[in-house]
Amino acid sequence: MRTIPATLMTETVARLCVQANTRLPQDVAAALARRQGEEPWPLARDTLALLQDNLALASHRDLPVCQDTGMACVFVELGQDVHIEGDFEGAIHQGVRQGYGEGYLRKSIVGDPLRRVNTGDNTPAAITLRLVPGEGCAITVMPKGFGSENMSRLAMLKPADGVEGVKQFVVETVRLAGPNPCPPTVLGVGIGGSFDKVAALAKHALLRPLDTPHPDPFYAGLERNLLEEINALGIGPQGFGGRTTCLGVAIETAPTHVAGLPVAVNVSCHVTRRASAEL
Repeated sequence: MRTIPATLMTETVARLCVQANTRLPQDVAAALARRQGEEPWPLARDTLALLQDNLALASHRDLPVCQDTGMACVFVELGQDVHIEGDFEGAIHQGVRQGYGEGYLRKSIVGDPLRRVNTGDNTPAAITLRLVPGEGCAITVMPKGFGSENMSRLAMLKPADGVEGVKQFVVETVRLAGPNPCPPTVLGVGIGGSFDKVAALAKHALLRPLDTPHPDPFYAGLERNLLEEINALGIGPQGFGGRTTCLGVAIETAPTHVAGLPVAVNVSCHVTRRASAEL
């Protein structure tokens, strides 16, 4: 049995909050650069160049890549043979509190959805815990801005809708979103499970690097096909037109009921931020 002090979790989460908000993951940065080189529309190409300049300045000056530093979504894969010495959730919330304070990151969380009073420290975090075999502990912080989160959708399709129904729903989600999520976007798509499970699948899909296709060739092909259809919409970077509306599509699936076909699309903008560490 391995013991991890809660204070170590706090220190790690605080560091990841700052890192995720000021440094774009390499796979996302590479996808932006590649799409800029492939983009035929001059205005879209110039817009992608401006986005690249923004990322370079953020990295050079240790500033956030986006003014919306998001809700802190914290994903923990905790080994079954690990004991956390202290308050597990409290340690994560404290890490967010420290990271957003010390990093001078915008605090965007309100404590009540209707009375709208800001908590002042960007807590509480949205915590997702997965128990895994072994003595490891992996933490990923994904700050999620709501310009894109507000464009996300969920549908309970009929089994007869099949693959074409799923494709239509995903593409329609992007079309309805238009320029609102600050394209080019990254899409996490959940298929299967239940009403609540499918939304979690879609959010978790955003953790997969853009250069890593689905391990199942069927779903890898569906990811490619969706990306082609979405980029054919012509929305383009920031909605100015072009062939770069989406940088990547990641699909996660789960078994579902014979009478159901849940589908969820979690929309993330071009600054799809995440930072990970192993304890």
